[in-house]
Parts: sequence; C-alpha cells; structure tokens
Amino acid sequence: MATPGMKQLGITPPLSQALPTEAENQASTALIEELKRQNNYETPSATQKRTNVLKSLQDITEKFVKIVLRAQGMSEQVINSAGGRIFTYGSFRLGVYGPGSDIDTLVVAPRSIKKEDYFKYFPDLLLKEAKEGSITDLTPVVDAFVPIIKFEYDDISIDLIFSRLDLSQVPRELTLQDKDLLRGLNETELRSLNGTRVTDEILELVPEQGVFRTALRGIKLWAQKRAIYANIMGFPGGVAWAMLVARVCQLYPKATSSTVILKFFRIMEKWPWPSPVLLKPIESGPLPVRVWNPRIYKSDSYHIMPIITPAYPSMCATHNITRSTKEIIGRELKRGGNITDQIMAVESKVRLLVVNLESHESIAVAHPFNKGFDRVHKCTTDEEIEKAKSGSLEYQVKDVDISNLTLNPNVRANSKEESKNDMNGEQKQNGDTRTMVYTTTYYIGLELQEGAKSLDLSWQVEDFKRMCTSWEKHDKEHNALNVAHTRNCELPDDVFTEGEIKPTRPQKKKTTGTRKRVATEDSTPASAKRHQAAVG
Repeated sequence: MATPGMKQLGITPPLSQALPTEAENQASTALIEELKRQNNYETPSATQKRTNVLKSLQDITEKFVKIVLRAQGMSEQVINSAGGRIFTYGSFRLGVYGPGSDIDTLVVAPRSIKKEDYFKYFPDLLLKEAKEGSITDLTPVVDAFVPIIKFEYDDISIDLIFSRLDLSQVPRELTLQDKDLLRGLNETELRSLNGTRVTDEILELVPEQGVFRTALRGIKLWAQKRAIYANIMGFPGGVAWAMLVARVCQLYPKATSSTVILKFFRIMEKWPWPSPVLLKPIESGPLPVRVWNPRIYKSDSYHIMPIITPAYPSMCATHNITRSTKEIIGRELKRGGNITDQIMAVESKVRLLVVNLESHESIAVAHPFNKGFDRVHKCTTDEEIEKAKSGSLEYQVKDVDISNLTLNPNVRANSKEESKNDMNGEQKQNGDTRTMVYTTTYYIGLELQEGAKSLDLSWQVEDFKRMCTSWEKHDKEHNALNVAHTRNCELPDDVFTEGEIKPTRPQKKKTTGTRKRVATEDSTPASAKRHQAAVG
C-alpha cells in the first residue's frame, strides 16, 4: 500500500517501500563505477559543449521566427513578442546520454510559421549564424515521418524536428504538458510534439529521477550489448526501455538503482504479455485522434508486447515487435536475471565473510573490492583444471569478452566434454580436448591491528565455504570454491587500473646478529594482505 500522504505513481500500489540497506547502497555505488569504466558518462566539458550548442539553436530559432514574420509583413510588436522555443527529448532529455550520443531536438514556433517556412529559411540560417565550419552534413528531409533537418554541430549529431502551436506567442518558459496545446494541430505536428511530451511525462512519473537514470543507463548498456536495442529491427527502442525501467521504479519507489535492475529482469521476464505496461491510466483528450485501445481498434489487439506511452494521445511504442523478437527478449531477460541473481547471491555471502573477518581480534579493517574479476582459462588436463580452480592464472585466455558468453548451467568448471572447435574456431587435432574453466575472483584487503603477530582465519573461511556450499543453487558438479592468501605484490596485473602502480616485494633488511625475523609479518602495512575467493 502507498504511504498515507504520499502520491502513488503508476496504476497499482508499490510492491515494496522498504528503505535500501547499506549493502544495496554499496551495490549502487559499484554500479556507477562500472558504468564509468564502460565510458557511459561524458566529461563535464563535453556536456557544457552540448549546452552551448542548444543555446545557439535557441537563438537561431528566435531569429528564424522573426525572419518569417517580417516576410509575412507583421508589425514589429508582433515580431518581437512571437518568441520560439527549443525542446529536447530522448536520451538527452532523460539524462542518460553519453559520449557520442546525438541530441533529439524540437523547434516550436507560433501558428503563422509553417513547415514550408522551416525548410526554406532554417538551413541557411544555421550556416549563417553558427560559427564558420561548425555545421556539417546538413541534410533537410522534407518528406520524412516528421519534418526534420539532420546535421552535425561542433561534432554533435543533431536531429532537429519542427512543429507549430496554435498560439501567437511561444515564450521560452513554455512547457508542452497541457494537452489543450494540441488543439488545432495536424497529425504530423502532433507526432513532432509527442517525443518531448512523452519524455517529460516519464520523468514526472518516477519517484526518484536519479535512481531511474542510473538504472536506465545500466539497462540500456545491457540491451545494446545483447543486441536487443533497435526499434526498426523489432526490438524496444530507447523510449520503450525507459518506460519499462520507470514501471519498476514505480513498484519499488525507495529502491536503489542496483535493486531496480535486479527487480527489472525478474518482473519483465514474468510480465503477463499481452497485458500492456502502463505508467498511468490512459487518458482521453480534446482531439478526435486515435488513442491506443485494443477493444476499439483491431490492429492494437495484435500488439504482442505493448508498452504504452503516458502522454496523450497514448500510443504503443513497441508495435514493431514480432513473435521471434519477443522470444529473444524473453530469453535475454531470463539470462540477465540468472546472472544478477548469482551476482547478488555471491556478493551477499562475500559481505558476510567481511563481517566475520572484522570480528577477528587481529584485523583492523577488511576492505572488499567492489566487483569480481571474471576470467576464462583453457585447460587440457585434470591437473590444469584444478590449478585454474585454485586461482592459478597460468592457463588464462586473455582478451575474451565475458559479457557475451551465454550463461549455461550445463557448462561445468571441471567438465571434459570435447568440442569440435576451440575459442578461436580452430579445429581440434590428434584427439586433443580442451576444457574452458570460468572463474570469478573477489578480493578483500586486510589491514592488521598494530602489533598483531599471527592470523588464523580457518574458522571464518570454513564458515564462508559452508554458507556457499549450502546455498540451494550451489551444485558441486558445476561450481568450485577456493579461498587463498596472497600479498599485494603478488596480485594479478588485471587487478590494477591504468595509472596504478603495482606494489613490489619488500626488501629484507640485512642483519648481523642471529635474531630470527617473524615469519608471519613484515614491515609492509597490513593492507597489503588480501584473501581471494575464486568461484568457477
């Protein structure tokens, strides 16, 4: 039930309003760090460049309106008060753009400005008003679904569409949320306005915009890497994925972005299609236009995975989805759910290990690294398999894209099934068999208490192993677990990011007496100690 006094977002009450745990907050921090590693955010200077381009387009739009009105013989008072406004929509308006993203942009003008004026004056005005050489690849598309001019402005791709409103003035502070603004417009003009209206509605219908944006970045990255992000190919486009994430945010209004992603896969995998995904009830309006309704329109009843836009007039954003692409999306949602379940299950147990380590009298700080390291090993013998499972990197295959490997419960860490092809597609010769071993390693840095002389972690390690092996999804035929001690100077190179300096082994001091050095500790700070768990 919704909290008294709190506005309910969505057509049903939330499934949970539980506040996030510290572990969930940490997982969201790790998610943002991973998105940064994936180059999902652009630099502040690049964002400022976008802001400058949009400011320039706003100025050019106002000049464009004045030029047309002067050509129409309007008075200077009318010309100077007419205005004109730039709006954005899509990924930029949603706040989920990154390096190389285009800006979907809308020019809105007063009623006396027509589409013909837009194509007659605006392209030349762009070239005249913008800095010389900053506009390239200028392409007006007169007969498109909506009137559009495509171009590059300071190396930023711009799709600039046009619409008028039945108003004599379009001030800079105007918004498009009032559906009465749609009166007097034709179908093409309604389509042009729809992108901004839908984007603004989505942002209004999520409980926490920051959580929504981070979760959407993660889902978009996943969908793009899994090749299920393309409306023209029968998959959801950017707006459809945004609406799906927004619906999960409504169901878990106080959740972190990492939790939203975790819930997203399972909720959408089990969604009772063709029941539509709605962010709010479908509205009627003042216009004699078609609104999505499968009871009235036969063609709407054929939509097999309907995701409905929240702005009037509501439309199906996924009418292109076919039975085949729906099946593929379902498989990918299930795969993503399996992976996130395993990540959360393993990482939650690692966190419990950290808690147990912190209780040890000799440990001052137990610092877990915020992500696991996935590795692939190519082995030919049982001995090599066991070494890989125990943490050896001797048989590691580098430059393998782990993200594209299919999660298959029948692939065993110690299987000896023969394959006709190796990782590079080369044929096996002389009966040679290769076994691929997949491991994920988690690192925990240990800082010892001052004066600590020994470190016996046998109870903590055995408790951790018992907890992992008693997990209902653990299968000893498919999974292996190892906990090993290593010094920071012995950590693998891939643990260190570019610019980090790998520690070196401390030099032993020369002694002249017969006093023995303590074997369990050296002069290096104890944070150099780490434990690693390699899970195959």
